[in-house]
Amino acid sequence: MPLLSIITITYNAELYLERTILSIVRAAAKSHFDFEYLIIDGKSKDKTLEIANKYAQHITKISSEPDRGLYDAMNKGLQMAQGEYVWFMNAGDEIHDENVLTELFAEFTKNADVYYSDALFVQNDGVAVGLRSQIMPHKLPQHLRWRDFATGMKVCHQAFVVRRSVAPTYIADNLSADIDWEINCLKKSQQNILLPFVLCKYLVGGLSVQQHRRSLTDRFKVLAKHFGWTGAIFNHVLILKNAVLHRFPPLSG
Repeated sequence: MPLLSIITITYNAELYLERTILSIVRAAAKSHFDFEYLIIDGKSKDKTLEIANKYAQHITKISSEPDRGLYDAMNKGLQMAQGEYVWFMNAGDEIHDENVLTELFAEFTKNADVYYSDALFVQNDGVAVGLRSQIMPHKLPQHLRWRDFATGMKVCHQAFVVRRSVAPTYIADNLSADIDWEINCLKKSQQNILLPFVLCKYLVGGLSVQQHRRSLTDRFKVLAKHFGWTGAIFNHVLILKNAVLHRFPPLSG
């Protein structure tokens, strides 16, 4: 059994998949620890699979079949994963640098359930925008708890590594299912560790950004589920206030 499963979800991702794979290949070359790499594709119609197969020697499994969207594909990835920990690194996102895997595996000796970090926002051309904690109104907690998510996503999904045994399935039809998933992971977690290094580069402009209005509605449903309707209404007022003050849209990721 590998210690870590890295999972990449793809669908018509020919423009961005290679950067993701190469970041993992570079980090793997610096690490002697065992991990698996899974690519879960939604039956792409472009050159996504051609690119994946180009690097087949570095990929444990490539699965390509129709799915019901991003979070349905993530559930498939969780079902296929064999690692003790799971880490989603979707097409376009990257491991921050070549030393990350070595540093992450060293942290695994602390036996925590959740490891998290900041994330570096990057544009489509790879140019850095800045650290998420400096750009977004959500500051990164030093001691993460599920109640920290009352005002939205506190940790970027790609900067969140969790023990597979505490990882639930995703809500397949909610664009803010990543918030719900992290909250549920933290409710089960016994120990959460803030890493002293950045885990990932996050490609700005994901699914929730492309479908922004529905994303806001879905986020409200998630927060109401965990904090009650009154709490969700109050906290969304704070979210919108922070978004206006920071002049940055209240994104999910």
